[in-house]
Amino acid sequence: MNARLITPILALCCLPLSAKVYTVQSLLGDMVVNIHVDKSITWDITKGKTQVLKPSAISLQTDRQTFGVNPKVRKATVHNYKNDDTGGYQQLLLSCNGYDVEFRVFLNAAAYRIIPKKTINKVVNETSEYRFAGDYQSFVPYVNDNREGERWCYSFESYYDEAPLSKMYQDSLAITPLAVCLPEGKKAVVMEADVENYPGMYLLKGASSSSDHSLQAAFPPYPLKEKIGGYNRLNLVPTERAGYIAEKVNRLPWRIVLVTDEDKQLVGNDIARQLGPQCRIKDTSWIKPGKVAWDWWNNTNITGVDFRAGINTDTYKYFVDFARKNGLEYIIIDEGWSDPEDLLIFSDKMDMAGIINYAKQNGVGVILWSSWRNLIQRGHEKMEEIMKHYGDMGVKGFKVDFFDRDDQKAINSVYEVAECAAKHHLLLDLHGMRPFGVQFAYPNIVNFEGVKGLENSKWEPCVGDGPLHDQPRYDVTIPYLRALPGSFDYTPGAMVNAVRSQFFGNNDHPMSQGTRVHQMAMYTIFDAPLQMLADSPTKYMQNQECTDFIAQIPTVYDQVVPLDGKLGEYVVVAKRKGSRWYIAAMNNWQARDLTIDLSPLLKLNAKTNRPEKLSGKANIFADGINADREATDYKHIYQQINAGDKLQIHLAPAGGWTAIIE
Repeated sequence: MNARLITPILALCCLPLSAKVYTVQSLLGDMVVNIHVDKSITWDITKGKTQVLKPSAISLQTDRQTFGVNPKVRKATVHNYKNDDTGGYQQLLLSCNGYDVEFRVFLNAAAYRIIPKKTINKVVNETSEYRFAGDYQSFVPYVNDNREGERWCYSFESYYDEAPLSKMYQDSLAITPLAVCLPEGKKAVVMEADVENYPGMYLLKGASSSSDHSLQAAFPPYPLKEKIGGYNRLNLVPTERAGYIAEKVNRLPWRIVLVTDEDKQLVGNDIARQLGPQCRIKDTSWIKPGKVAWDWWNNTNITGVDFRAGINTDTYKYFVDFARKNGLEYIIIDEGWSDPEDLLIFSDKMDMAGIINYAKQNGVGVILWSSWRNLIQRGHEKMEEIMKHYGDMGVKGFKVDFFDRDDQKAINSVYEVAECAAKHHLLLDLHGMRPFGVQFAYPNIVNFEGVKGLENSKWEPCVGDGPLHDQPRYDVTIPYLRALPGSFDYTPGAMVNAVRSQFFGNNDHPMSQGTRVHQMAMYTIFDAPLQMLADSPTKYMQNQECTDFIAQIPTVYDQVVPLDGKLGEYVVVAKRKGSRWYIAAMNNWQARDLTIDLSPLLKLNAKTNRPEKLSGKANIFADGINADREATDYKHIYQQINAGDKLQIHLAPAGGWTAIIE
């Protein structure tokens, strides 16, 4: 539930204006934030007995004044907002000359934002500091692989460097969310929410002092000039940036520190939604999540047909037939269907109108690929023409790729694209972009990329006896971190699977690291309202019982219950859709035995209409006994689940387990 919809149940009297320290805390009292107001504004955070942040600076430099320097607090007001679903929060609003600073403290998160009282002409810079109490281990997703060397032009795809804060690379940008491992098993995650008309936040290593283990926010400067460039000329790459980060600003995003006692509390955490914007689409009934048959990862490698596979009419009709037979809602036609420079001109390689009509006749929606550059470069009127044209044809959405930026201009463009697409009832899957809150305003944005997904296996280099990057460890890290701001388009579903010693990158015939069931478990664990089946339809038909199971997995749920897990090691989660529970587990390369306690899961008794402990018939896929040497090995069983059962499961190295319980 959006926090703005929560009704205040208690308003405390205004705090004394002479106070130099203001305290706000969670409604249960164990999350405490102190705001120090003197020559500057700082905040510190304590969770239970653990100091999370030491006093950390908050300020905003504009072209006319600096908010947070020599502040004069004219009014300080505290309110409590209670909510049965989220636990609610306590809010402190500091009213200063020309601006307010709002703080909210939840059960496991603290957040603040600066609110100008008048539109700011130019924001020169923002100070958002995070000074940790010790040299803690951290999970840092560094920026790398910039487009044409432009520092702020990046796809938001990062593995996690795991090292103490003191070992962070000086001046190397990191994206958020970034996790810090606190004492007693706690985790602190720095992130943001509700970004609009403002650039995204990056993090840098703070002061080099041995006693100061801090992170400092950094922001891409406003782009003044751009050129066509990047991979295959698909990007708009800034060539000149201003000496400021934003212009015409009315409010700033939320700066958040999420603090959990157990790693599993990060899975399914909805702090981004609580602090996100309200929906701006009046009628959302046309927005249909679902699963997608996708052509690019498998290189349209289909066999057993009497036509040449590739970017042509017969191939995509084959994809449509596969989607229809397996109950998939969509197919994606990736790059190659249109003129490289004009989306209104079809490629002569295939009959696009015929494919779209064929899909429509078979109850399958078509989603088309486009670069962001090609969609927006000729202005709003041209974009409107494109959206209307394809919406009228019956196309269901666009996969918009190669944003690779989140400066203010790019952020504003996403809102513009989302609004235009919603007008014409088009879904959006955004690639080269991370979620930042726009999806709550425009839920027709059903997915983002911004993740090191399965595509990376196509070009993964091998070093020594295995792949360079540890993908399975990454797979059991992203449900805790990357999923926090919103969904991600990982594109799972590889039917060719390999143990470490057998894996190699292969663009034309790709495979995954880890077991078959590791891939299948992703469909439950990973949050993706628009979820891909990345492999070839031929391979799915050759493995029909796996495909039948995957096809049953929903892409949105009514309830999420994290059951167990440890960041970077394993994850176990249960999700409910209607009366069915979907449960899955994945691990890193370390084999392990787990006990899954089903007691937190309830189902509605059809006769009494009362909730009771889960019982029913379970459809289970598990790693086979030889999955540690042949990753495609699995076992498929049916098992009766009784109320209060604790399931004993074994996960092979980079293995998985997944079940549907009726």
